[in-house]
Amino acid sequence: MVHIIGAGCGAADLITLRGKKYLEQADVIIYAGSLVNRELLTYAKDGCALYDSAKMTLEEILAVIEAAEALKTEYTLPDVSQTVIITRASGKTNVPESENLKSLAYHGATMVLFLSTGLLSKVTEELIAGGYAPDSPAAIVYKASWEDEKICRCTVGTLERTAKENNITKTALITVGGFLDSDFSRSHLYDPKYPTEYREASK
Repeated sequence: MVHIIGAGCGAADLITLRGKKYLEQADVIIYAGSLVNRELLTYAKDGCALYDSAKMTLEEILAVIEAAEALKTEYTLPDVSQTVIITRASGKTNVPESENLKSLAYHGATMVLFLSTGLLSKVTEELIAGGYAPDSPAAIVYKASWEDEKICRCTVGTLERTAKENNITKTALITVGGFLDSDFSRSHLYDPKYPTEYREASK
């Protein structure tokens, strides 16, 4: 199991109780050495393996966590999107008019929609009206990390049909954006060809 833990606002004793518990139980901790207060590492148990991601490439990081994420891709990519919008479609409970999907889709950013699986006809209509092409890549992630997890890759225009074909009506999130394409420029931060303040470039 991989847990993503917020490091808090600075001081080690300002981390959440749950975050502290995970640090105490972890067998492996990967931390952003350029950002995280190292005092947090005092919560690690004896024998825990510690990795400073500032000194690692993406491949090295993934090798440690064994690429456990469901979509196996990055949400932000150079030349594609550097912004992630997490929202939901307006349904029985409204969202502010200024945050409707059409308005948010205008940015062309990576979008992650919760609580919207039962509204996919409306979702598709608003995303297209906001600027996404019908053939823009999308994916339905059903029960992420559960034993019956299912990943359905599709397009904005086929979201509703894909959900129906796979009998998905709830417990899923919708992802939309060019980050789902396989052809992209990778981030330089963890690319072995690029040096950083903490890591030399590989030869």
